[in-house]
Amino acid sequence: MRCTRIIAVAAALLPCAAADARGFDFRPEITLEARLFPDDPALPGQHDTLQGGIVIGGDGRWRSSDRNSRVLLEPYLRLDSEDPERTYFDFRELSFAREFDNWDLLLGVSQVFWGVAESRNVVDVINQFDTIEDVDEGEKLGQPMVRLSRRDDWGTMEFFYLPYFRERLFAGADGRLRFGAVVDTNAARYERSGEEWAGDVALRYSNRFGGIDLGLHAFYGTSRNPLLETDTEADTAGTRLIPLYQRLRQTGLDLQYTTGPWLWKAEAVVARINGDTFLSGVGGLEYTFFDMAGKGIDIGIIGEYLYDNRDPLRTPINIFDNEVFVGTRVTLNDAQDTELLAGAIVDDATGAVQGSIEFQRRLGDRMLLELEARSFSSSGDVLLQPFDRDDHVTLRLVAYF
Repeated sequence: MRCTRIIAVAAALLPCAAADARGFDFRPEITLEARLFPDDPALPGQHDTLQGGIVIGGDGRWRSSDRNSRVLLEPYLRLDSEDPERTYFDFRELSFAREFDNWDLLLGVSQVFWGVAESRNVVDVINQFDTIEDVDEGEKLGQPMVRLSRRDDWGTMEFFYLPYFRERLFAGADGRLRFGAVVDTNAARYERSGEEWAGDVALRYSNRFGGIDLGLHAFYGTSRNPLLETDTEADTAGTRLIPLYQRLRQTGLDLQYTTGPWLWKAEAVVARINGDTFLSGVGGLEYTFFDMAGKGIDIGIIGEYLYDNRDPLRTPINIFDNEVFVGTRVTLNDAQDTELLAGAIVDDATGAVQGSIEFQRRLGDRMLLELEARSFSSSGDVLLQPFDRDDHVTLRLVAYF
């Protein structure tokens, strides 16, 4: 994972002003996790039913007396009972930022989110997804960066320089939710000569026009999603997959229109990898029934369509090429912040289904209960077949201090 090198980059970027820790507030948190797989594993060597884990992290913040400088710190340590590749350390945030006039400069490790869709965010390109944490691309690794932004009446313009590339994490031979062959992350290759130090750049413009939220971006660098190449080793009994991180050029937009209970959403990118130029997009709507039966309950109905026309032989695998997502969001608006999100992605061609349920509820002032369930039905889809026996339920209990 090259943690020491990542820490070195972040430390080099943090200026001396961050050394003044007066007023620094750090709030640790611990998560106990249990993941249950009801089916026996499909592959030899994979663990059986129960997978346990502990996550130790926290949220640290400091702000100068003039309110113009700030420091964010979010360490993240995961310990896993079954899969050694799922035990790792990361800084989700380790950054110093300074505001001056209408400008904002951030140095260090940070997270950036772009997008408006629920099922998948095709425009979200800055951070590496932490797919070992969960397969829905909802978690991210911290990204070393320099971000310079300016806010004005005409909108917000942001420039990113990303000096170091974060490789994707994959489950090991003992882990579930993996392909038939193990991904050898130690043998990763790069198309760009600078490899992980080649440096990426991005530019983004965003603004709000009445009920319309608009984002436009351009990105040049290394694709966060690797092409997995098959490699048979002569001195081992099996086949391994070698990650190849290719050059990526991408431009795109994200658009959301809000009118009353309606949200209309669209994301699209035109990308070029390995000589293949393709379109990837997602669009749809969300309608919310507010204050149902006078009980303060909001229920949202979500529908989205996903499209991608890339060449699968020349670019990283993408299973979202012609799918429909349907889901619902329930918010109780109670003192415990109870929320439920459920949905399914259905492949129009094969009938393959990926279903999910996410529930969370606060327990008092210092604890949070999270429950997630995911199911896979490949219906012959070769990309989803490795996960057919990996339906699972995850229970998390988060304690804040």
